Amino acid sequence: MSDSPVQTSATVLTVRQVQDYHALTLVAPAIAERFRPGQFVAVAVGGEHSGRLVRRCFSVYEVKSDYGGTIEVVFADTEPGTSWLTGRRSRDQVDVLGPLGRPFRLPRDPVNCLLVGGGPQGAALFALADTLARRGCKVHFVLGGASAREVFGSRMAQRIGDTAVTTTEDGSLGERGAVRDVLPRVIEETGADVVYACGPTALLRSVTRVAGDFGLPSQVFLEEFLQSTAVCGTGLCMTCVLPFHGDDGVTRMVRACADGPVLRGDRVRWGDLGTIPFDALGAPRVLSAVPSEGADR
Repeated sequence: MSDSPVQTSATVLTVRQVQDYHALTLVAPAIAERFRPGQFVAVAVGGEHSGRLVRRCFSVYEVKSDYGGTIEVVFADTEPGTSWLTGRRSRDQVDVLGPLGRPFRLPRDPVNCLLVGGGPQGAALFALADTLARRGCKVHFVLGGASAREVFGSRMAQRIGDTAVTTTEDGSLGERGAVRDVLPRVIEETGADVVYACGPTALLRSVTRVAGDFGLPSQVFLEEFLQSTAVCGTGLCMTCVLPFHGDDGVTRMVRACADGPVLRGDRVRWGDLGTIPFDALGAPRVLSAVPSEGADR
């Protein structure tokens, strides 16, 4: 079986609403058989004759062998492209490219794994949880959102996780507060050895910081960054670059789609996202001002 991505016309099985989000299930055997947790798919929107050229990138919530191989993605309806997807019906065809990107790195031995998620991006944790559990790892969840309707997968986490903690900013589900408020306590209680995180960029930044305080490695899935900047999903357009501190101590601009979307949290230069740091390899240099004609030399 090849690990290379495929472009396929996938058949819509179902589109259903889950709290404030939508779950789209597609029959795509060639993608399902190649998928590894942490990879994503790029979905064309608008139909065959649409002028919408930019694909939408989504993490994969679940892969099943049903109907020869299905994949399910979860997303918020926030713009015309996602609105088009919510209007799909059973047996419609959708052009999908995947699986794309580098997956999560899995521990060699059974360890305590803490999976932290926020919003619809947290859907990527569940395929990972299943793989970790089959490797004999303990799986612990922390899920958060502004309100109960914005926390994805809380019941599933309680069912499949060894422990599960939920937080909401308004106190409508679980503990009142943010994920970062409970994270130190949960790390201590679970004896976590590694932290995996999927969610808004601000959440990934805070998870990385807390994990670092405990000396724990962290892997972060940059889906929000991918969705807001990626155009192609394959690394060709170079629109989703971010500064990343390499093993050799050199900062390079890496692509969230091709070099990620899973990266080591402690290597991402969170404070410099959206910029090219002056010390990054290949960064543009400020040129000296050119004297105007007639100026003293």
